[in-house]
Order: sequence, then C-alpha cells, then structure tokens
Amino acid sequence: MSTAGKVIKCKAAVLWEVKKPFSIEEIEVAPPKAREVRIKIVATGVCRSDDHVVSGSLVTPLPAVLGHEGAGIVESVGEGVTSVKPGDKVIPLFSPQCGTCRICKHPESNFCMQNDLQNTRGTLLDGTSRFTCRGKSIHNFISTSTFSQYTVVDELAVAKIDAASPLEKVCLIGCGFSTGYGSAIKVGKVTPGSTCAVFGLGGVGLSVVIGCKAAGAARIIAVDINKDKFAKAKELGATDFVNPQDHSKPIHEVLQEMTDGGVDFSFEVIGRLDTMISSLFSCHPSCGVSVIVGVPPNSQNLSVNPMSLLMGRTWKGAIFGGFKSKDSVPTLVADFMAKKFPLEPLITHVLPFEKINEAFNLLRTGKSIRTVLTF
Repeated sequence: MSTAGKVIKCKAAVLWEVKKPFSIEEIEVAPPKAREVRIKIVATGVCRSDDHVVSGSLVTPLPAVLGHEGAGIVESVGEGVTSVKPGDKVIPLFSPQCGTCRICKHPESNFCMQNDLQNTRGTLLDGTSRFTCRGKSIHNFISTSTFSQYTVVDELAVAKIDAASPLEKVCLIGCGFSTGYGSAIKVGKVTPGSTCAVFGLGGVGLSVVIGCKAAGAARIIAVDINKDKFAKAKELGATDFVNPQDHSKPIHEVLQEMTDGGVDFSFEVIGRLDTMISSLFSCHPSCGVSVIVGVPPNSQNLSVNPMSLLMGRTWKGAIFGGFKSKDSVPTLVADFMAKKFPLEPLITHVLPFEKINEAFNLLRTGKSIRTVLTF
C-alpha cells in the first residue's frame, strides 16, 4: 500500500542533548511539501562531523536527527519536484546546490547560499521540520538527517544516481570521500610529480591520499599519531609515514627537512588549530599550497603572522571538496562504478542501524575508518 501523502512512523536515532548517547526512537515523518523529497535511507556513514555535534564543538539546534552521509531510494515527492521521482536511487546533499544564487553561478565556488551550515537553523528551507517524536518537533540536520529510516530533504539537496550503484558503498560520496578526494584534485589542484603531506588518516584523510595519487603526486607523506593507520594509507598510495610522537622537534620542521624546505601541497584533515598551523608551515613558504579540510572547533580563532603568506604560500579551504554537489555527485558515483577510484578500503565496519552508539565508539577510539550503518 502506498505511503505517499501519509505520515510514516519509523525508527531514528535522536540526539536529545550534547554529550549523551543517541536514543533509538519511533518518530513520525510527515509527507514532503512542495519542492521536497521523502527518502527511504538504505545506508549511512558515521562521520566525525556528527560526533562534533555530540561533543558540542559543532553547534546545531537539539533535539535533532543527525547524519549527513547517506544514500537511499525516493519514497515520494512533493508538488513541483522534477529532478527525481519515486524509486530513484539518490544521495542527500548536506551542501546543496540551488543553481541560482551567486555562489552556484560562480565557476570556482560551491558553497550554495541556501546551505544550513553557516547559521544552522535545523530546519528545511521553509523554516520547519518534518520530524516529530513524543509529540515534540525534532530538528533537521544540515539539509539531510540520514540517521533515520526515512528523511525529508529539499529538492536542491538531493542528487539522483546510477540505479545499479551499491548504496552501502556510495553513501560515502555524500560526504567523507568527496570531501577528501575533491580537496586534493579540485581545491588544492595537486599536480603530477608533486610532494604532498596529509595530516590525519581517517576516512576523509585517506580520501585525500586517494585524490593525491589520482592527481599524479610522486610523494605522499602520511602524518598521524596512530601508526596502525599507516598500512591502509600505504595501500591507497602513501609513500612516506611520519608519527609526530617519534620526533622531538615540531612536525613541520621534520617535513621541511624531508622535502627541501617544504611540501608542494599539505592537507589538514583533523580539525585542530595546532595541526592547521603545522600543516601550513609544512608546505614551502614560496610555492606551497595548504588546504584546511577538517572542521575546526566552534568559536576558536587562529593567529598567523602575515609573513607566513607574503612570500607566496597559499592557504585555502572548501566545503565538500569544492564540488558543486548536484552536478558532481552523479559523476562521482559513475566514476566509482567505472572503477576510477575505490571506496571499499575505507569501510572497515558495517553494522545494523540500531548499533549506532557502538559505531561512534569505534570512531572515537580510532578503531574504524568508516562505519556504515544499514537499515
């Protein structure tokens, strides 16, 4: 029997307050309004950004259904939706693409002005949520909310993908893989024969490694305090491995000595202010490019001497690897299907959705790269 136009009761992981576990609840998901899409989520990755909300370092209105790295099947659409239809396989987009704002029209930028990241509302574009639980409205999370069996997104925050694609793998294209891969090939614009340093070897950092290799880097230096991650980094293309705890001098000095004054490209994929500075100083002062990939702590600032940039260093960052999401996600899925890059090595655990708190424990203890939850 069709569920279109009806309220759906389903399971979701609700975060009621910071520093607490997720609670598996029965929630009600209202039908999509005009220009909205209701999606049955099939798989979702567990990303560090979700954990930043749990810890309080990334602020969003609570209670909320988190999750932003998902893939699923369109259940129903609201009036006026033309880009997807029921039955389509899709990826929700935490970085939307309206196609009409100044940024969407800019050839080199992708951070659509309809995003819910800068000033998080915790709602859809109309200012309301489609979730209720225990008679209370539950907030949306950055246009997606994939920690639910069903979610509703605005049409500008969903991309149709290859009907043959395995959703339990391509869900990573919804955030982690694309963010890392794009930071190398699109934001940093890594060049053939260059030397790169990647700070942090989680799922996003390893995706940076994949991107550096795809771009033709000759040397990829993997930097992490967890030496257990080096084997996976080597499998994906890293050539050198540095544990800062093995050295008595600042890590940027170690990298400068290894690379004739500094690397060509450096990537900070942790989200710490100290490693952002280390990454910046590890790239060559006259020609290096340093990219901030990790989400920094809320309300903290860096202080940098302008001389660090005056001689020619470039310091930059981007959301979602610089990709225009609606345009790029279908292409990235097609490239994965054509075996242009791997996703399987990034997935270390697959768990049923109900074990979401176990998945976050694996993330926090460094025992997983990416855990995918399946519904």
